[in-house]
Amino acid sequence: MNTNYTLIDKAFVLKKTPMFGCLELDLLLPIADKMHPTHVRAGEVIFEHGEQAYSMYFITEGKVTIANKQGALLASLQTGEVFGDEAVFSGSTREYEAKGEVNTELLTLSRADLLAIIYEYPRVATGFLEAYTKITPFRSR
Repeated sequence: MNTNYTLIDKAFVLKKTPMFGCLELDLLLPIADKMHPTHVRAGEVIFEHGEQAYSMYFITEGKVTIANKQGALLASLQTGEVFGDEAVFSGSTREYEAKGEVNTELLTLSRADLLAIIYEYPRVATGFLEAYTKITPFRSR
């Protein structure tokens, strides 16, 4: 499993996501610079329901299961998917549990770093708003 990501590798991970895909490379690089690799073992809890949200996660290799408070499976996420973003943006607690389904490599981006980037590069916030309006399920395009 790869844990030696270059800045460009991280930027390409971001570029492949709906939330960051509309941003140009000059805006992706400062965000990518703040991302940190994390290894999660199979069965390891990444975060639990009710925890305060401090980071969002990008799956670079492996699978993550998402379960509700009762333990019912909500989703099985895989390479290229993002999770934990909704609580990071809202500042609320986690509404589900995330656990490594297999040995998994993640890139994490903290709420503090994300807010600092938005403050320094306001165009990033505009990009998020554009992406949000495209991926919100009840909106038609």
